[in-house]
Formats: sequence, structure tokens, C-alpha cells
Amino acid sequence: MKTLLLCFVHGFKGGDDTFGSFPNDLQRLLTNALSNVTVRSLVYPKFETRGDLAQCVSRFRDWLEEKVIDLEVQNATPSPTIDPSVRTILIGHSMGGIVAADTLLSLTSDQPIESSGILGSSETHLNTLMFPYVQGVLAFDTPYLGISPGVVAHGAEEHYNAASSAITQLSGLAGGFWGAKAAASAETKEEKPRAALPAPPTSTNTTTSAWGKWSNIAIAAGSVAAVAGAGAAAFVNRDKITEGFGWASSHLEFVGCLMKGEDLRKRVNTLITLNKELHVGWANLYTRLGQQAVGENGSMVGSVIGNQRTFCNLPKSDAKAYWYEAINDAAKDETGAHTTMFYPKDNPGYHDLAESARNLIVDWTTSEWYESNNSGTVMGLD
Repeated sequence: MKTLLLCFVHGFKGGDDTFGSFPNDLQRLLTNALSNVTVRSLVYPKFETRGDLAQCVSRFRDWLEEKVIDLEVQNATPSPTIDPSVRTILIGHSMGGIVAADTLLSLTSDQPIESSGILGSSETHLNTLMFPYVQGVLAFDTPYLGISPGVVAHGAEEHYNAASSAITQLSGLAGGFWGAKAAASAETKEEKPRAALPAPPTSTNTTTSAWGKWSNIAIAAGSVAAVAGAGAAAFVNRDKITEGFGWASSHLEFVGCLMKGEDLRKRVNTLITLNKELHVGWANLYTRLGQQAVGENGSMVGSVIGNQRTFCNLPKSDAKAYWYEAINDAAKDETGAHTTMFYPKDNPGYHDLAESARNLIVDWTTSEWYESNNSGTVMGLD
């Protein structure tokens, strides 16, 4: 008996419910299409999207290995590493697609699971006897080449308003951070606020007037950084005040890989190499806004960059062959399309999305490994 294991991994700040009913729906579609194997689905438990990405990949790989070993024992496989009975499709949403990709890269590389190892070498050494055996990586709206500038540009006003409110709230906290006396002293400096920042509140109260200290620091950092920093700080205050700014920075560390352009390109190029040389499937189904983002004159509403509004940057090289658009005619912004792609009530293209995923996996799976087996069933995996 042979098993095709679908393993789902959520993205940044996601959870067990990220995929909705999609794992069951995709499993059912594949069961009908791949009758020669047992199709199982598995959702990786919710994990903290914080800290070092490589450590997250390492933990996920260990967990996946344990699950696959259990299945190989159930299947009484004589030689799991030479001729495994279980092949896995790693399915990731958003940052989960990068976790999935780096897991594959670590399995096919002799290097350690670190950016300097699996992405740092210009020479690729492929391990064809990987265990667990990954048949393909199917990503959903994963920013392999970064997040589209339009995501920020089209929502700039909303983000600015939120940040302005955050700065106002933080002005009352400055005394707590730096001390009322120091804050009051800083206020005596007649520093004019930048135009991009809201005017400081006027009050003789030492707690409220502590804006002065925050204003000086914000201005020194520059208006853009100040707005972003204020928004992050407000979020810390709301949810994790006892852990302070370290909580925010640890989460930023997790998504920091999106700022490393060279590593992003190396990851994509290595995935293309694995597809061509080891026949490991790889695709990125990315969201694109549809009818709700088109104005009366036929142009994209609020379009700032190009005539397509997507959450992810799109490739311009050979990687274009691995990107497949998934149109959402109901979403009004890129982030909304990104977060609701697995919910039929918010995404009219849900069923097309599921069929596209099925077709890709069927194409990757119908190989000699698949043809050599003829007894397939379907079941869940606890």
C-alpha cells in the first residue's frame, strides 16, 4: 500500500483554522483522481510565527519525519529510505510556503538548516535519497519574491490613520517608558514635528505631555519608520504589554527573510533546479483581485503599480511558469484576498482554486511510483 500525504502549514499569525474545509475538500478531489494510492491529509498544529525561521523549519521537519515514520511502519515498508511507500505534498499558505520550501531544501541538501547553509552556497548538491520523500511543494499566495508594493500603496491611507491613532495613544505611555521627569524635561525642547506626523497633544499634564520624548525619537528615526514603529508598539501595548518590544521584534525576525532579496532569488532558483533535476513539483497559486477592484472605466480601482493587483511580487524570469493566478472577484484589497482564499463565502473562485490544486498534484504524482500500486483508500490522519 502506498500513501500520498497532504501536509498543510499555515503562515504568519495563522492557525489550525487557516485552511477552513480546504484540506478535506482537496483530499476528496484527489481520492477520486488518484485511485491507486491512499490519500491522507494532515494539518500542522498552530505554531508561534516568531523567532528564527530556520528553527521553525527544523521543528517542522522533525514533526513531519515522525508522522511519516509512523505511516511507513503501518505500511510495513521494507526500505523507507530507498523505496518509501509514503510521498508527501507540502502545502503552505503565505509564509507557510517558505517553511515548506526550506524544509524541502534542507532534505535535498547536505547543508544544515540555516540560510547560510541551504541558500548560501552557489553550488547545489542534491540528495536524491531524501526522507521524508517530498513529491511537491504547493504554495498559496506565498511571497517568494516579496510582498507587492501595491499592498502598501493601496492601503497607505488606512495604515497611516491607524498609525496616527497609535502615536496618539503612545504619547500617554511615554512617561511610563522613560519616566515623567525625563519626558517633561524633553518637552522644553521646541522641536517642530514633521509634516507626516500628527501634531503632539497639548497638555500640561506630565504623563500626556511626555509626547515630547517620543516625538524627538520618532523624528530622529524618520517619519516612515516612526509611523511603522508606532503601529507596532501600539500592538505590543494592546496584546503583550508585559513582554514589551521584544515580542514585536521576535515576530519581525520570522518574516525578516522577505527583506533578503538575494536569498529570495536563490530559494526560487533552487526550487526550479529541484523541479527540473529531481522532478519535485512546485507551484505558487497567487491571488489576484478581480471585479471588485475594477472601476466604471475598466481600470483597476486605486491602481498604483501596473494593471494587476496581487499580494505577491510576480516573477519576470523562468519562474513565471510556476506561478498560477487565482482570481478573487469579491475581494476589495490584496490583504483581504490573501486571508480569505480558503473560504467560499469570501472567495467565489474557491472551487477553481481547489481544482487547480488537484490538477497540479495529480500531474506531480502520476509517476512510476504511483503506477506500481493498485490499492488505494482514503482516511484522515490524527
